[in-house]
Amino acid sequence: MIQSVLDNKVLTTIQQWKETHAQPISAFIYDLQGLQEHARRTVSGLPQGCSLFYAMKANPAKEILECLEPIVYGFEAASIGEIRKIREVSADKPVIFGGPGKKDAEIEEALELGVKLIHAESTLELRRISLIAARLGVQASVLIRVNLRASFPEATLVMAGRPTQFGIDEEQVAEAIELALSLPHVQLEGFHLHSISNNLDASLHVRLISVYLERVRGWKERFGLQLSYLNAGGGFGISYTDMERKFEWDTFTSGLRTVVQEQGIAGVELLFEPGRYLAAACGFYATEVVDLKCNHDKHYAILRGGSHHFRLPGAWQHSHPFEVVPVERWDYPFARPEIQDKEITVAGELCTPKDVLARDIHVARLRVGDIVLFRLAGAYGWTISAHDFLSHEHPEHIFL
Repeated sequence: MIQSVLDNKVLTTIQQWKETHAQPISAFIYDLQGLQEHARRTVSGLPQGCSLFYAMKANPAKEILECLEPIVYGFEAASIGEIRKIREVSADKPVIFGGPGKKDAEIEEALELGVKLIHAESTLELRRISLIAARLGVQASVLIRVNLRASFPEATLVMAGRPTQFGIDEEQVAEAIELALSLPHVQLEGFHLHSISNNLDASLHVRLISVYLERVRGWKERFGLQLSYLNAGGGFGISYTDMERKFEWDTFTSGLRTVVQEQGIAGVELLFEPGRYLAAACGFYATEVVDLKCNHDKHYAILRGGSHHFRLPGAWQHSHPFEVVPVERWDYPFARPEIQDKEITVAGELCTPKDVLARDIHVARLRVGDIVLFRLAGAYGWTISAHDFLSHEHPEHIFL
């Protein structure tokens, strides 16, 4: 059922919790060694002329940042709060500042904290960046984020090629480039083209990078630009519905190496900023079954936890993969409820029918007091959730 040294560590952690706590368990458990090993493999596979940033929106925990700091080239942040967290870990690690709604105070503090690059999401933002940089007496290095008018590979989230709130329409890119070149306190360093998220097809992702390079080369030649960077974003996928389906990193980097050799732009470094792909597999969400019931012929397991801790399944409308960890301890003087060979829906403790983490999943055996252990919980778990809805206690965060 549960394999590997990592899983043994997780099981031991759960067992120790049950031995020392009377309350039902609800905890995120992170394997930092596994995260480091995965990050090193990911970085080492990239061809020369490519650098990897960690998109910390996936999981901004200080322990995660400290774990990745010696491995990744830098961090991508989407708020001044995230930049401050990075600077608590490193005073000089390269930082990219992105996001569609930057405020003046954020831009000013980001420049003061020495961010390497700022993604300019509109012509207004370009003007504001230049004005703030002038007031500080500095040059702001920017990448123009462009929403390309092109079709893209199938992915869970599409962030370009259609109307979105992200970036500048490709049809307006000439205006944006000319404006950036005219602003005295802006240095146009390149472009940011992040079009899809959670793509699982490595070969199609290689084709996506080829499209990016083609577009940037055209702009470079048309406007006589001196460029340093093309930020190709992240978007490398994790499948939550088919554990056997994975983004083939080796296939991607092999194809990327060919694309860089054939289409690479002299002096332009390719940047990548994955978040989910790095962090998802290092995390587990362990939560105890506190009740079992059959309602209108449908079986439910009620958890000490739910979407206020782990919103991802509800947000993406999938049944999140889990395993049952049997716990023999039973402290009550009456019979222990259990079900065998049934389909169950796994629901949380909130007073809303939306608090469901998995639907109609077959289990061989499940008892009140057993642990439901959700995998792939290291990214977009706790920090995207409505922590204080109904004022339940927060889960523990355990870093192994």
